[in-house]
Amino acid sequence: MQENLKSDLIGQREVRIEKLKELRKLGINPYPAHSNKEYSNNKILENFKKFEGKVVTLTGRIISWREHGKLIFADIRDQGGDIQVMIKSNEIEEDLKNGYLGSEHLSLLDLADFIEVKGAIGKSKTGQISIVAKNIKLLAKALRPIPRKLKNKEQQFRRRYLDLIINRNTFEMFERKSKFWEIQRAFMQEKGFMEVEVPILEYVTGGADAAPFVTHHNALNQDFYLRISTELYQKRLVGAGYEKIFVLGPNFRNEGIDDEHLQEYYQFEWYWAYADFRDNMELVREMFLYIANELYGKTKFTTRGHTFDLTDEWKELDYTSLIKERFDVDIFKDSDEKILKVVEQNNIELDGATNRNRLIDNLWKIARAEISGPAFLINQPKFISPLAKAHEGDDELTERFQIIIAGSELGNGYSEINNPLDQLDRFLEQQALRDEGDEEAHMLDIDFVEMLEYGMPPTSGYAHSERLFWFMEDVTAREGTFFPQMRYEIDRTTKRIYGDRIDFGKTEKKKQPK
Repeated sequence: MQENLKSDLIGQREVRIEKLKELRKLGINPYPAHSNKEYSNNKILENFKKFEGKVVTLTGRIISWREHGKLIFADIRDQGGDIQVMIKSNEIEEDLKNGYLGSEHLSLLDLADFIEVKGAIGKSKTGQISIVAKNIKLLAKALRPIPRKLKNKEQQFRRRYLDLIINRNTFEMFERKSKFWEIQRAFMQEKGFMEVEVPILEYVTGGADAAPFVTHHNALNQDFYLRISTELYQKRLVGAGYEKIFVLGPNFRNEGIDDEHLQEYYQFEWYWAYADFRDNMELVREMFLYIANELYGKTKFTTRGHTFDLTDEWKELDYTSLIKERFDVDIFKDSDEKILKVVEQNNIELDGATNRNRLIDNLWKIARAEISGPAFLINQPKFISPLAKAHEGDDELTERFQIIIAGSELGNGYSEINNPLDQLDRFLEQQALRDEGDEEAHMLDIDFVEMLEYGMPPTSGYAHSERLFWFMEDVTAREGTFFPQMRYEIDRTTKRIYGDRIDFGKTEKKKQPK
């Protein structure tokens, strides 16, 4: 392998394309469909004594290449990790018909190429576990070199595939994220819950205070919404007789981007018949501890300037009292004018409709930022909880709870309304707010009310999103998501490379807002 004389990306790409042509002249397919991978690299590293001296076939991307005369050391990487390849040029067996390169063809390989190596497992003189190559086969020719680093966070998000190659810590974080969901599935299934599927396209959307995305269904010639929650369909299933169910999947909310919010994100949501909000509070606390211990082996975390320990007492915070103590505002008695003045005094920026619900909610957001938790927020007023059942002893408050950790809400649950007349009244109140311009207020879902008229047992529901993972990892929303949504753009170098074949002006024009 020789260093390319052309230093810019386009020059290096041209050199690699020339190597591609040379390989084809040799009869080598640079992109074969089949490989003979037998083991992951980490299995060899973790079980060296078992494999020492045995001939195996490994695969991976070339991430380093060091030549010392007739002896070459390379490192190849697969999902499990890196392993060293020792290449003695006089011991490489050539078989071009079967794709095996001879020693004189190794210069046609480049960093970032994927190769297959067959050889015996041993150790180098320095004691490093290695595979001593007998056969080397090209599996995929990389036309671009992997950069040493990316310029900034934006480039990491736009080219996550490069970020994952360059930054092994990021790669391993997303492996933990997969396990994060796996652990929760196993936990709920052990508790007797069944996973179900519900629509993503809805003709009426609801279950949360959020503005939806709108799309058009051509076959039905009707606008649909991307779901903002799985709640109302899951409760339809409870009404049909399923008693313990959950959904893990994406939700979509057409609202602002910040370190804790994305428009597309994954959420774990469940519904439990014959349970109330306090039953769910206990189940949620047990799940959080289970996730922490199974995934991290600890219960104490530091994130967003807060430190919290999930084994501590989960204090109960009263919504009304907390706002009264923090802002001297009585959410039931004080005027909208007084509340607005307090909002303005605290330099709170208001988006969307400025109604009483939004004013109070923004005061709460300021108050919660100071709470490290873990804590349960309880006793939210009925007028901001349109799907939660009211307390039997106080009709103004609801049987709702939220998980407060590190200054944020990391989960939301309540005893569900199963009185159809009460639910209709709540929906009509919310629809009035929508009619006044509040796009985040709940829609009137008369089909859901109809379902309730057939009967739904006492039920408690709960949901948390991948924000919990972001907090446990102490990363932002975009850092903790493989491919966060970003404004469309085409790189200058890409335009130079493909400009003679693609009209990028036409492509970019189609992406501009109408």
